[in-house]
Amino acid sequence: MHLSTQKPNRPQSGTSHKPQKPAKASASKSSSGAAKSSAIQRSARDAALEVLTRVEEDQSYSNLLLNQTLQKYALDRADAGLATELVYGTIGRKNTIDFFLERFVSKGLAKLEPWVRCLLRLSFYQLHYLDRIPDHAVVSEAVNIAKRRGHQGISGMVNGVLRAVLRSKEELTLPAALGDVKRIALTHSHPEWLVRRWIRQLGPELTEQICAANNEPPQVSIRANERRRTRQQLIEQLLAEGVSAEASKLAPAGVLVHGAGNMALDPGFKQGDFSIQDESSMLVAEALAPKPGMKVLDCCAAPGGKTAHIAEKMDDIGEIWACDLHEHKQKLIADQADRLGLTSIQTLVMDAQKLDEHFAAESFDRILLDAPCSGFGVIRRKPDLKWAKDESEVASISELQHAILSRVHRLLKPGGVLVYSTCTIERSENEDMIERFLSQHSEFELAPLPADAFAGVEPQAAASGMVQIMPQQYHSDGFFIARLQKRA
Repeated sequence: MHLSTQKPNRPQSGTSHKPQKPAKASASKSSSGAAKSSAIQRSARDAALEVLTRVEEDQSYSNLLLNQTLQKYALDRADAGLATELVYGTIGRKNTIDFFLERFVSKGLAKLEPWVRCLLRLSFYQLHYLDRIPDHAVVSEAVNIAKRRGHQGISGMVNGVLRAVLRSKEELTLPAALGDVKRIALTHSHPEWLVRRWIRQLGPELTEQICAANNEPPQVSIRANERRRTRQQLIEQLLAEGVSAEASKLAPAGVLVHGAGNMALDPGFKQGDFSIQDESSMLVAEALAPKPGMKVLDCCAAPGGKTAHIAEKMDDIGEIWACDLHEHKQKLIADQADRLGLTSIQTLVMDAQKLDEHFAAESFDRILLDAPCSGFGVIRRKPDLKWAKDESEVASISELQHAILSRVHRLLKPGGVLVYSTCTIERSENEDMIERFLSQHSEFELAPLPADAFAGVEPQAAASGMVQIMPQQYHSDGFFIARLQKRA
């Protein structure tokens, strides 16, 4: 979870990111039917441009805007897939695209209107990174959009820039004599400060693997609600529906689906057969290993995916308090519980740093602190995150994590388990945080993660009680999980 006690919104809608070859635009607009048809054919790029421009102007979350925009445009699966690819691909490759585009824009990209700058980036992404869309179609569509949204001068400039790009296509390569930081930053389009930081922590080879993985489309994974049916039964049900599905090798309740579109629209989702969740995230409740009848605290619970998983593992028997700082997030948790038919979950709006003032000391059997974090493990799902943050934020986030952890541990019973997790790969927020906490609290120790649930990860790491999952390892989110036990 990042920054506040609010989790980053992770694009797990199930929309395919694979680019689709667009239909040819109609040349005639002589009838309303032809105009309507042309508008539909243009809508994938129009939708992508709308999202990119709003992200540029308002620093909005791209995944939230994309979901809203796809609904507004009512795109079919192929066009939704194209729009999704264009949004995430253009944002993900932004600094590399700008590096190349600068040479073709005489006044510089910064002086262009945001929508024009985004249109050029969107078009360059298709020309340089996609091979299924004809170059002439990319240029033609960009010029048509520029005419509709601007004036002849803008459309002429867009046409000139993109045609110059095409003439220079073979020359668009990065300089050979670049150091590791700049080479990785431009090859895989990440901020230099972040690449430099990761190289210090992890070395250049691992850093490059992570950056490359962050530009790959995320897998779509769902979590079987085993109160309703087993994972295998869910897979068989999906296969019978014509959905390609296979068991996750990482998460015991996880299922990978392929080419199925938005899984939130599947009837099984609405009736509570499954939830949409990343495989790494599913391991958090497995680490907590709650039992029926326990009293559990989820300190930073919104939007409630892990809370629901905890309740399912408890067979909805016991007491689960799902807390979050933001009042509007309370409904998200309640909606999850209602959809899954869970009655053991109670919600509370409260700052996690004050939970020890609300609950009695040593009153919980299990505590989950899915802590506010930088979110560097979910860049694949939220590429704008890497451009929105700066290095100074990491230190302040770490202090917030420590402040919460230093308060909520008081609520755990002797012999109980506290799981600390983040969706980042930042050492100061993960291993260093646990080492700092343990040095200050001798009554806690690391406890091995459940061997059966963590069979898909490195055995030595699971046995140590701490697991750091990197984005390139399993093609899942980067995640950190530590299992702390309070001595009896």
